[in-house]
Amino acid sequence: MAVSTTSAAAGASQPKGGRSYPVISRREIEAQISEGRIIFILDRYVIKADAWCKYHPGGDKAIMHMVGRDATDEVTILHSLEARRMMEKYRIGRIEGRWKNFLPPIQGGKFRSRVGDGEEQEEEYDGGLVTLQRRENPTASSSDTGSRSPSPTFDSDNVTLGPGLRNRKTRMARSNSETSLSSVDDAATSAPADGMSHLDKLTRKEIKLDLAKYPTLEPEIQDAIVEKYRDLHERIKAEGLYDCNYWAYAIETSRYLLLLGLMLLFLSWKWYIPSAFFLGCLWHQLVFTVHDAGHLGITHNFQVDTVIGILIADFIGGLSIGWWKRNHNVHHIVTNSPEHDPDIEHMPFFAISHRLLGSLRSTYYEHVMHYDAFAKVMISLQHHLYYVILLFGRFNLYRLSWMYILAGQGPRKGAAAWFRWLELAGQIFFWSWFGYGVLYRCVDSNWNRLLYVVVSHFVTTPVHVQITLSHFAMSTADLGVEESFPQKMLRTTMDVDCPPWLDFFHGGLQFQAIHHLFPRIPRHNLRKTQRLVQEFCDDVGIPYALYGFVDGNKQVIGRLADVARQAAILAKCQSVMTGSEPGHGHHHHH
Repeated sequence: MAVSTTSAAAGASQPKGGRSYPVISRREIEAQISEGRIIFILDRYVIKADAWCKYHPGGDKAIMHMVGRDATDEVTILHSLEARRMMEKYRIGRIEGRWKNFLPPIQGGKFRSRVGDGEEQEEEYDGGLVTLQRRENPTASSSDTGSRSPSPTFDSDNVTLGPGLRNRKTRMARSNSETSLSSVDDAATSAPADGMSHLDKLTRKEIKLDLAKYPTLEPEIQDAIVEKYRDLHERIKAEGLYDCNYWAYAIETSRYLLLLGLMLLFLSWKWYIPSAFFLGCLWHQLVFTVHDAGHLGITHNFQVDTVIGILIADFIGGLSIGWWKRNHNVHHIVTNSPEHDPDIEHMPFFAISHRLLGSLRSTYYEHVMHYDAFAKVMISLQHHLYYVILLFGRFNLYRLSWMYILAGQGPRKGAAAWFRWLELAGQIFFWSWFGYGVLYRCVDSNWNRLLYVVVSHFVTTPVHVQITLSHFAMSTADLGVEESFPQKMLRTTMDVDCPPWLDFFHGGLQFQAIHHLFPRIPRHNLRKTQRLVQEFCDDVGIPYALYGFVDGNKQVIGRLADVARQAAILAKCQSVMTGSEPGHGHHHHH
C-alpha cells in the first residue's frame, strides 16, 4: 500500500501483556534495510522478518517486495488471523506519523547506510519517495549478470493528473481501452529513430494515461481510498462473506464424481477420446478448488487447506501447489509488473508490455528475459498464436512443478517443510495412476496413448485462457510506491461478466478483480461481493473493469497485436540505427 494512516488497520491485534515498543525513526529503518535486514510495517509496528523469511510458506520473494513498505493491507488479505498473530513475535518497534513507502531493494531501491552524529538526515532521495522526478523500476539488462541500464524518468509536472475522489462510471467501456491503445499507437508512429527512446516514450505515455484515468496519487486521496477499502473489508466480514458454503462444495464434489465416472466408463469401453475429454474436464474443474485451498478459502486453516490442495493438485492433477503458491503470492503483490510478476513473464512466447521488448531482468526467475531472434519471431505472431500456445499450457506447468520440488524452492524448515515430501509422493502417485495405470495398461497403442494425452491436456485450455484474460489486457504501468494497494489491484485486473448459471465453468476466476482485493473470500461468495465492490469503486472513483467473455478475449488479442506492432516499429528503428542512415551506425542508447 502507499501509506500507513493514522489509525491502526481494522482488526489489528494488540501486543500481548501490554508490552510497549520503542519508536523507530524512518532513518533508522532505512539504515537497517541498507544492512540487509528484511523490514516492513504492519499495523504501524516495525516487523523484522529475517528469522522466518526463508520459512515462509508463500516463498521469500513475496516478502522481499514488501521491504521498506507498509504491508498492512497485503498481509491482511493474504494471511489468516493465526499467521498475523505469529508475526507479532517479530515486532521490534513502532512508527509515528504518516509512513512513506520506500522502493524495495528487489525492485531497485537504494538505501543509505547508517550516518554518524551530526550528519544531515535527508528524508527524500533517489530510490523511492514521492518527488518531482518519479523513477520507473529498473529495466533492461544486457546480460544474465543482472546489470541494469539507467531507468527512464519523467517529470510529473508535465503529467496531467486525474481527478480525485468523485463519482465515476464503474464499468470501463471498451472504447476507453481502445482509445488508450490507439493513443499509444499514435505515439509509436511518430517514434524517434532510437529504438530504446521509442520504448521509453511509450512507457511515459502509458503512465500518463493511467494518471489521467485513475484517482490522483496525492496522499490524502490514497489515504481515503485505503480507509474505505478497510471499511469494505469489515463490511464483508460482517455479512459473512468469508464463511465457506460447504453445501456448494458438496455440489462440486458430485460434479467431480460424475466426470470421473464418465472418464472411467468410456475408458473401459475403449472409447479413448471421450474418456480423455472427461478427464480433461475433471482437471479443469478441480483447478478451481485448488485455487480456493491455496488461498485458505475452504476451512481457513493453513495446514488443512494446504493438504486439500496437495491431494487434488499433486495426487490427481500432477501439479505442485507449493510452486503455485510461491508464484501466485508474488503475482498478488506486484500484479502486472513486467519485471516482477511471473504471471505475465512468458518470453519468448508472449509480451503484453512493450517494456518486455527491452530484455528486462525478471526478479522472480532471476534471469534476463531476452528479446532475441526467436522472441522477435514469436512476438510478431503472438496475437495469431495466442490460443495455439495456450493449448500446451499444462505441459509447462508439469515442468515448473518438478523444478520447484526437486530444487527445494519451498521452505525446508518450519510448519510447511513437510509439504515438499507430501508433494513428491503426490507426483509419484499421479504418474503411477495416469502414466502407468491409464496410458500404459488401459490404452492399447502408442498412437492412442498420444491421442489420449493430447485430448485430455488440450481440454484444460480454457483455464489458461481464464487466467490470462483477467490481466493481459490491463495496465502494466508502474505508478510508483505511493499508489494504494486497492487502486493498483483494480487498475491491473479485470472481471468477466457471465450469467450465474455459467459460474461453474469459470470457477470464480471471472471475478479476478474482486478476488485480488479479497483473495480469501470463498469463490461461491464472490458474486455476492461484487455489488459491494462496485459501490466501493463508485465511492472512490476507481473504474471497475468488467467485460463479457468474448469482449475480454478481444481486448487480450488487441493488446497482443498492439505490442506486436510496437515490436515491428522497434525493429524498423533498430534497422535504421544499424546502417540505413549515415552516421547512425555507431550510436548507442544510454
